[in-house]
Amino acid sequence: MDDCPFCGKREGDLLAHNGLARAFYDAFPVNLGHVLIVPRRHVETLFEATPEELAAMSELLFEVKELLDAEFRPDGYNVGFNVGRAGGQTVFHLHMHVIPRYEGDVPDPRGGIRRIKKSLVPYVEEGES
Repeated sequence: MDDCPFCGKREGDLLAHNGLARAFYDAFPVNLGHVLIVPRRHVETLFEATPEELAAMSELLFEVKELLDAEFRPDGYNVGFNVGRAGGQTVFHLHMHVIPRYEGDVPDPRGGIRRIKKSLVPYVEEGES
């Protein structure tokens, strides 16, 4: 698609790639080393991808992790998808976020992605173990 920022990525911009997927640094990173993994085919959401595309993206996830470990030495990772507007998706080309996490990058990382909004059921409160 002509107006898709992910479809227009050149091979020279890629961190890694395979036959069905590509990986590159996020233009608006949450943390140092934030990478996006996308299928080569333009599909809007996770649920429109083929099993083969998802497998290719997963293969790149492990390759990207090795590259990020070597270059940035993160202490952890958040990996995930935003699906649909209500799920926070703003670019409608399926993309997997690979976000390196570092000790001290937030005051209390417990709960990870659970902290994006208040839970329906109470989760471990700040300061509890």
